[in-house]
Amino acid sequence: MENLILFSANDLAKITSHRSGEVKFGEKIITVPKGENPFEFIKNSEASFVLLGLSEDIGVKANFGRPGTSSAFQSALKSLVNFQHNRFCKGRDLIALGEINFKDEMSLAAKLDVNIKEERKALFKLVEKIDKEVSHVICNIIKTGKIPIIIGGGHNNAYGNIKGLALAKGKPVNAINFDAHTDFRIMEGRHSGNGFTYAFEDGFLKKYFIFGLHENFVSKSVFNTLKSISDRVKYNTYEEIAVRKEKSFINEINVGLAFVADTPFGIEIDLDALPGIPSSAMTLSGFSIEKARHFIHQFGKEHNAAYLHLCEGAPDLDDSINNHLTGKLIATLVLDFMKSKQSTDL
Repeated sequence: MENLILFSANDLAKITSHRSGEVKFGEKIITVPKGENPFEFIKNSEASFVLLGLSEDIGVKANFGRPGTSSAFQSALKSLVNFQHNRFCKGRDLIALGEINFKDEMSLAAKLDVNIKEERKALFKLVEKIDKEVSHVICNIIKTGKIPIIIGGGHNNAYGNIKGLALAKGKPVNAINFDAHTDFRIMEGRHSGNGFTYAFEDGFLKKYFIFGLHENFVSKSVFNTLKSISDRVKYNTYEEIAVRKEKSFINEINVGLAFVADTPFGIEIDLDALPGIPSSAMTLSGFSIEKARHFIHQFGKEHNAAYLHLCEGAPDLDDSINNHLTGKLIATLVLDFMKSKQSTDL
């Protein structure tokens, strides 16, 4: 646990823009007091949610993607603390735990060339180290009875999230993934494209639903794999819902809920499913942000919804003056998830 960097109230105050007559989210967010055991503090807190940052893009690099996801957490945090604390948005229901320190792994990864076979294998090993750190922290948070909200990194971190949830619950768990890709590719070594494959084969993932696959992005071999395990892995496609109108968005949400919500499940949101959002695999066609927000609300309000993971966003890949907007979007999705489980009474 030595790699967990805890946030302090002062850390949040530095990035909160205080304004007379207003109460910002960052003024109400809870942090772990210095010297206290973080998980004992979380367990005894009345807050329901725990915020954790994963500032890395090693899994993306190992998957031949564009690095940049390491910037998502800090960008989102700066927006989150400056939202308003009001009857709809309750900062006091969130503990900003901190982030896992991946600086050493990031430094090593920066020196490795993914196009060189042995160096790509070294990247796989670094991702395995990240898996262990993430699963350990997630397991400890969930054991406190709280709900993790995980921001940043590549979709390789789905593995650590699912493993951590499964270990905390003592049984395999389910996952719903709002994504243009399956991330169910072959087990060639750990990267952002096979986190769910490894979780499935290692016995941590029981049932898996992929929502809104882009038909053009999935290989025939992966579709064949999904067909062979269709009792435990199901999907719909973006084209079925939004292009050919063969299925309705709302009905497919209900189909997904029926498949995963009978046991603890994780909600995975890959920002590369949203058009125009800077990410490792940016798309110009996809579900709207409003659809993603509704998706999070519908799944988040379920009793068995055990965590939210927002990944693959890469503000560093946006060279415009509006590169802060990716972080603002992530922060908005965080509040949608929190509000799905909250009363509006202060």
